[in-house]
Amino acid sequence: MKTASLDEFYHKLAALAGTDPSGLLPSGIQREIGHFNVFNLEDLLRHVREKPTMPFDRRAYYKISLITGRSRAEYADKVIAIDQQALLFATPKVPYHWVPDDLNQVGLSCVFTADFMLPAKSGAVLDELPIFRAGGYPVFQVSAAEHAELRAIFQKMQQTIGSEYAYKYDLLRTYVLELIHFGQRLQPAPAEHPMLNASARVSSLFIELLERQFPVSTPQQRLQLRTAGEFADRLAVHVNHLNRVLKETTGRTTTDLIAGRLLQEAKTLLQETNWTVSEIADCLGFAEVAHFSHFFKRHTSLSPLAFRA
Repeated sequence: MKTASLDEFYHKLAALAGTDPSGLLPSGIQREIGHFNVFNLEDLLRHVREKPTMPFDRRAYYKISLITGRSRAEYADKVIAIDQQALLFATPKVPYHWVPDDLNQVGLSCVFTADFMLPAKSGAVLDELPIFRAGGYPVFQVSAAEHAELRAIFQKMQQTIGSEYAYKYDLLRTYVLELIHFGQRLQPAPAEHPMLNASARVSSLFIELLERQFPVSTPQQRLQLRTAGEFADRLAVHVNHLNRVLKETTGRTTTDLIAGRLLQEAKTLLQETNWTVSEIADCLGFAEVAHFSHFFKRHTSLSPLAFRA
């Protein structure tokens, strides 16, 4: 199954708008960790007039959309009909496609990456939030009053992203969280004493152990757990079992999750500290600076110094 990247997303929009993809990026986003943007849904739907079904694929980013108009959200094993107004959450873990039933679709949509909502920045672990957990179908029909409240949040996003406010991306994170909590309030209440299954418990404990090591606050700090084997030992499970559980609950391997979190922290340290590349490599557990540079370039196509520049 294809994974749709942000790069593809912007190239498609740019082709529709007859402009360069860089012209669609919000100001100052290059200096941010991760990515965020907000759009009018009409701009995203121009191509629907020619091809009325969006591809059934995973997206390498999160999306929250406020939709007005008859449409359907189609998942692998379920179809959810939207009669009039709905709030839709999309996660990289769950493939779906969205099918407008008519062309009178209006609304607003924001896209963001996991890096943008780092726990150190947002105070939340996205995949631990109920709205983004695997197995859910986060599409909610909303009333006219709820629609007005949600639209006001998106409009604040649009006003903020176009402003010169120095801390606008921090403010935008709070608006993203406001939308997430709004959606979670619309979810059915869980059982009073829910029993997590064994896989969910192991996954939750792994995420907790991983996040507990961050943020790295001094060059002298050292990560205690770096490999899948070290995490498995701490959790008292076999490494193959840990990998299988995480693949089941997150769609990613143990090594991939560790590498992703290391990369997030590396980006933060490169942009927000004056530590040397050697100091950053050392505190993140890389035996050699060359190993860190190779790791960073493999994941970003940039050297650490080029990313910092």
